[in-house]
Amino acid sequence: MPAISSNKNLLLIGASRGLGFALAEEYLKRGWSVVATERGAGNSKLHPLAQTYAGRLEIETVDIVHPDQVAALRARLVSRKFDMLFVNAGVKNADHETIADVSTDEFVRVMVTNALSPMRVIETLQDVVRPDGTIGIMSSGQGSVANNERGQYEVYRGSKAALNMFMRSFAARHADDSRTLLLMAPGWVKTDMGGSEARLTIEESIPNLVNTMDAQAGKAGLQYLDYLGKRVPW
Repeated sequence: MPAISSNKNLLLIGASRGLGFALAEEYLKRGWSVVATERGAGNSKLHPLAQTYAGRLEIETVDIVHPDQVAALRARLVSRKFDMLFVNAGVKNADHETIADVSTDEFVRVMVTNALSPMRVIETLQDVVRPDGTIGIMSSGQGSVANNERGQYEVYRGSKAALNMFMRSFAARHADDSRTLLLMAPGWVKTDMGGSEARLTIEESIPNLVNTMDAQAGKAGLQYLDYLGKRVPW
């Protein structure tokens, strides 16, 4: 069992289901306090989890594709300081669609959700992260240009490659920043999005991903890592 942290605070964007929910649960198990967001006020699994971890899980509502909602979240949290900001956001188009036949509207939806909106969150909320804290985003191994030898999932791949490029630009603009910057590839995980054919269970991915992120704490600069801590080629 990993060592229990104390007095650590996580702001987790996109935690109502799948990998985001698993991250919230894992950090709570490790003794962190978590502010977790869902897109709409409702009956997500976060609410019973908040009862289990009374006083250590707060639930906020934000849809990150709407900048005004992100700004409103910042206004609510502006007096707080977090050890980590982690953004978990991802959608995909139909698996069979290539760049040749995806509609413009669907292309825009995927790119705005997977690339533009997570970076807007970081630009807006970066000031609530401590100077020695961590800013991370859930990327994907499919965002690696170097590793793309089979094609497939073209629009999703492109959105994650764009996300990686935007985060690299953010790091370049903040070269003197002492914070840890992470792009994380969780592996192909059995979730609603990953599907039943995926290679990993959440239990195989998320605890290792958290171990990897915690091991990088205090190391300034940007890294693109998989859930086991291996560097992913850009």
